[in-house]
Amino acid sequence: MATEVKLLGIWPSPFVFRVKVALQLKGVDYEYFEEDPFNKSPRLLESNPIHKKVPVLIHGKKPINESLTILEYIEETWQNNPLLPQDPYERATVRFWAKFVDDLFWNKAFAAFIAKGEAKEKIEKEVIEGLEKIDGAIKEKSSLFNSAAGGESIGFLDIVFGVIGYWLPIYEEAGSMQTHTQKFPAIAEWTTKFVNHPVIKENLPSTESLLPFFRQVHEFVSSASNN
Repeated sequence: MATEVKLLGIWPSPFVFRVKVALQLKGVDYEYFEEDPFNKSPRLLESNPIHKKVPVLIHGKKPINESLTILEYIEETWQNNPLLPQDPYERATVRFWAKFVDDLFWNKAFAAFIAKGEAKEKIEKEVIEGLEKIDGAIKEKSSLFNSAAGGESIGFLDIVFGVIGYWLPIYEEAGSMQTHTQKFPAIAEWTTKFVNHPVIKENLPSTESLLPFFRQVHEFVSSASNN
C-alpha cells in the first residue's frame, strides 16, 4: 500500500531521481513528499537526524538514508525485477563503480561547480580523469549497463550513472565548467539510450527546469563565498 512506503525528496535532486526510478521499476507504490531544503520538515529532521538531507525512504516506520543504501534496500526488499546482477563478482564490480561515480560527482564535480580560477581548473582536470575512467568502464563492462548493452531493462549502474550522463552536463553549463562530459563517446552513447527509456523519461526533470535551478545554486554559493 502507498501508505507503507514514503519518499522524502526535492525535485531537482539526481539522488531522489534514483530512488523514484528504482521504486517504479520494482512496481512499489509510494507517497512522495516534496521537501523545502531551506525549511526542512519535522518528518525529515526526525528521519535523517545525522545529515538532515534527502532522499529518505520510509518503509513502515523505518527510515533509510543515502541513495545508494536506499537502492540496495529496495533491491533486497522487493526481489522482483532485479537491478543487480546475480553473479557475486559482477555485483561487487557494480558496487565499486557506483561508489566511484558518487565520489567523483560529489567530491570533485560539485567542488569544480562552486570553485573559481586556478582551483577550478585543477579540479576540472581531476573530473576529466574520472570521466575517462568511467568512459572506459562503460566500454569494457557494457554487460553491467543494461541500457548500454541494448537491453530494455534498467539496471543498478544505469540508475546510478544518471548523475554523470544527465546531471553533470547541467552542472557544466550552470557552473561554467570545462569538463565536457558529452565528448566522451561511451558516456554520450549510453546517455542517449538511457534518457530515452520510458521509465527514465517519465521521471527525469527537464533540462529547461534544472538549468535555472542550478544557476541559482551557483549564484547563491558564489555570493555566499564572497561575504
